[in-house]
Amino acid sequence: MRRLSPRPLTRPASVGLLRKAGTTPYARAMSRFLPLASLLALVAASSSAQSTAAAKGLNVTALTPTILRIPLATPGPSAENSSWAVSAAVRAQRAPVTPTADGFTTDALQVAIDQKTGALTLRDRSSRTILAGLSLQRTAGQTVFTLRAPMPAGERYVGLGDKTGGLDRRGSSFVNWNTDAYGFGTATDPIYKSIPFFIAVGKDGAAYGVFLDDPQRSWFDFGHREENVLTIGADAGPADLYLIAGPTVADVVRRYTDLTGKAPLPPRWALGYQQSRYSYMSEAELRTVAGRLRSEHIPTDVLWLDIDFQDRNRPFTVNRTTFPDMKRLTADLGKDGFKLITITDLHIAHAPNQSYSPYDSGVAGDHFLKNPDGSTYVAPVWPGPSVFPDFTRASTRRWWGDLYRPFLDDGVAGFWNDMNEPAIFDTPTKTMPLDTRHRIDSDDFAARTATHAEIHNVYGMENSRATYEGLLRLRPNSRPFVMTRASYAGGQRYAVTWTGDNSASWDHLRLMVQQLLNLGLSGFSWAGADIGGFTGGPSPELLTRFTQIGAFTPIFRNHSAKDTPRVEPWLDGPQQLAIRRRFIEERYRLLPYFYAVAEQNSRTGDPVMRPLFYDFSKALTAPCDQSMSFTVGRDLLVAASPKPESPQAYDICLPGGGWYDYWTGKRVPADKISETPALERLPVFVRPGAILPRQPLTQSTAEVPSGPLELHVYPGPDCAGTLYWDDGTSLDYRRRAFLRQAIRCSADASGLRLTFAPRDGSYRPWWRELAVTVHGWTGASRVEGAGRPIAATADGPGEALRFILPDQSRGGEVVIRRQ
Repeated sequence: MRRLSPRPLTRPASVGLLRKAGTTPYARAMSRFLPLASLLALVAASSSAQSTAAAKGLNVTALTPTILRIPLATPGPSAENSSWAVSAAVRAQRAPVTPTADGFTTDALQVAIDQKTGALTLRDRSSRTILAGLSLQRTAGQTVFTLRAPMPAGERYVGLGDKTGGLDRRGSSFVNWNTDAYGFGTATDPIYKSIPFFIAVGKDGAAYGVFLDDPQRSWFDFGHREENVLTIGADAGPADLYLIAGPTVADVVRRYTDLTGKAPLPPRWALGYQQSRYSYMSEAELRTVAGRLRSEHIPTDVLWLDIDFQDRNRPFTVNRTTFPDMKRLTADLGKDGFKLITITDLHIAHAPNQSYSPYDSGVAGDHFLKNPDGSTYVAPVWPGPSVFPDFTRASTRRWWGDLYRPFLDDGVAGFWNDMNEPAIFDTPTKTMPLDTRHRIDSDDFAARTATHAEIHNVYGMENSRATYEGLLRLRPNSRPFVMTRASYAGGQRYAVTWTGDNSASWDHLRLMVQQLLNLGLSGFSWAGADIGGFTGGPSPELLTRFTQIGAFTPIFRNHSAKDTPRVEPWLDGPQQLAIRRRFIEERYRLLPYFYAVAEQNSRTGDPVMRPLFYDFSKALTAPCDQSMSFTVGRDLLVAASPKPESPQAYDICLPGGGWYDYWTGKRVPADKISETPALERLPVFVRPGAILPRQPLTQSTAEVPSGPLELHVYPGPDCAGTLYWDDGTSLDYRRRAFLRQAIRCSADASGLRLTFAPRDGSYRPWWRELAVTVHGWTGASRVEGAGRPIAATADGPGEALRFILPDQSRGGEVVIRRQ
């Protein structure tokens, strides 16, 4: 949102921030490689019960058979066993190990230390090398540390959240320092979030993960400064390094989210289309936009209000001249199926003696950050001089969360925490001084004063945490919806996110896909980008392409700056609107599938939007440019042009072959096809073996679909699908008020058998019938269920068979026999 500050450093410039230990003769003489577990005083005679290999104040601990923790804190009284990202309960886990001559083994791993160099090698139990030659360098008397490891040829590196520069990080370097990056480019670094976690993926798909849990400034170099050498460093501790074994990418992501937490299941309305702008300036304008969305039959669930709805840009206020009655507004919008989300930046106007309640109560509770001399830190942001909550204190987070009560009482459905890097105006660093004081009083941290240098990268996460926990406390059975711009590893527990102030350009359309994929691999499955671009103004074709691809991304929000052309879907004439509307409608028809994938994410951590190699390792060696290809869950594959601005034909590789065209339902004749771009088409394919649920079209998730639930069966290997549904808004699903049902199919020469497992959960859905379509089907057939014939209709040209079933709430079986 709205940044007027200078552009951040581009990546080549950021390399100058990298520090190398031992740059003087004395320092080089004093520096040493500390063995990660050498001089192994392997702790016990009964060592099979131990999980720690210790060495001179450093140790390797097996939290689980596949997750190793290596504390990197400088030994001494200041070392602290604490984390903003990993809970105390998780850090306390231990897995049994068996000592070996050079390390130890778990049920899944072999940990070995070279006694001469101290380098760690990690293998699986079949002796396949996972990671070789990892060593730690620390300069005596300093807190700087560096980790080094060789980079095998062909190994790819993904993750690090919303960093720019493409999906694969190899050949690049990055700094973790949350930054207000208005107008960022495709090579800008750092930007909004710091998620110091990556996944290494070998040519065969075998993977491992590395997570540096250090909220202070850190850096990752993937063979940029030193070819084929991975280096990781940070200015200070305490820090923990986690090594996460696979063998698959999915295994690594699931275990990383075991460490840092799963994203909660969002309200179902958050999966709908969302319309925003900086800013809708009045209630009248917002009502006009809402009315146009409905009159144009553009399905929509959410409207957003940016800072101009407030009184003088002051958070937790409303401009009563332009928005005279928020409660009536939200009620009227609700009748038409809209939810309202409002922004609350984290800065509080410095307004003594002005009856500004957030400031007055914050002063009374001593909730604001301090300068080193003990005075309150004041700096300019949107309201003018502002003060900043001390979110590392539990009491401050509670005070902040309680500020949302009036908005909830007015019917506001969700909240947007922006500017929380934190962004500060009129300063070359674009943030607050590093010696600003935070008072840690939270979780399992020792109560103490910390500098902003330590807290900077977690400040936005703790802001969104305060909002999330406050909403949950004020409405204990409602799913909070919070969007944040800045965050840290583990922030997915509290908020969805977006990629920030992107641009209306073809480069940023490509970047949207790559950023969202890496965010999903980094735990942030619920992420989106400003459809159309925040800055600049998209051409009609660019906005249409953004909308088409955006319809398959997790968070689907159209948002633009006030000094740019309007980009609501009806702009640019009826032809463009018809295409945009069709893709928004398809999003709503697919909501049962999206929602089942969302629920899977909340349990397993599997991303909603995935690179092809997440589920199909063969995609790693495909001879196609897949930089704009991704899957939604496992079953839908979107294959946009890698050069979306070009009319040139391009190749699409479908891993394993046998896929179906989503739009026609027919089998694709080959596993490599050529696609000539057309404005009205986005190539989408369905996995052979998918069972895909769809619903009749609605104008919002508040509208109950009319008619049967559709089940589209695409015969193939591992033929399976899942139905999941609940009330969409409450937390009753945690008390088994949900519907989950597995469906499988098996095919042979005689026909196909469709099996419905008994349902799990107590929720009763809206549908009473199932409209089944079996794709790729030709010839005459007979359909039977429960021993009785079922009327079926064959669609010869469409290669499909259709029939209606009663809802299979208790399970059942349908047999389709060829004749």
